[in-house]
Amino acid sequence: MADQPLTTRGAATYQRILDVATQEFAEHGIAGARIERIVAAARTNKAQLYAYFGNKEGLFDAIFFGSLERIVNVVPIDAADLADWAVRLYDEYLLRPDLIRLATWARLERRPTGHLVDDPDRLDDRKLRAIAEAQAAGLVREGDPFDVMAMVIAMSMAWSPVSNVYAATAQEPPELHEQRRALLHESVRRAMASG
Repeated sequence: MADQPLTTRGAATYQRILDVATQEFAEHGIAGARIERIVAAARTNKAQLYAYFGNKEGLFDAIFFGSLERIVNVVPIDAADLADWAVRLYDEYLLRPDLIRLATWARLERRPTGHLVDDPDRLDDRKLRAIAEAQAAGLVREGDPFDVMAMVIAMSMAWSPVSNVYAATAQEPPELHEQRRALLHESVRRAMASG
C-alpha cells in the first residue's frame, strides 16, 4: 500500500475513499465491491485510489485492519467483567454494523477456517493475557483463554448483523436493547464465572 497523502486535500480524498469503500465492502463483499462505484461516490478517480491503496485487495485490507483496530480500541476488554465487555461489544455492533459485516466477508471470501487473520496481524494478545490473568485470580472459568474470548464474542453477536436468527438495529426501541443487554450480561456472567 502506498503512503498516506501529505496534503490536506489528499488526506480528505483518502478519507472519503475509506468511508465510501467501507460501506461498499460491507454491503457487497470483496468480490462484489466495485471500484467504479467507490471512486464515483468518493468524488475521485481510479488512479488516485490505486496510488493510495495499490489495488482493491489493498483497499479492503486498509479498511478491514482499521476496523479490527477500532474494535480493540473502542471496546477494550475487561477480563474481570467479561459480561460488561460483551454488552459493550453488542452496543458497538449496533453503532457500526459495517465492522462485523467486513469481518464476515473476510471469513467468507478469504479465510473459511482458522484464525481470521495471519498470526502477525492478530490483535488479541492483550485480551488473551487479560483472560489468563483473570483465570489465575479465580475470576473467570478455566479453559483456553482463546476459547473463552471466542465464546464471549459469539454471545455478543447473537443479535448482530451476521446473526442467523435476528439482526438488531439501533432504530429499535431502547427498552428492547436494554432487555437484550440484561440477558446477554447475565448469560455471559454465568457462563464465564469461575467454579
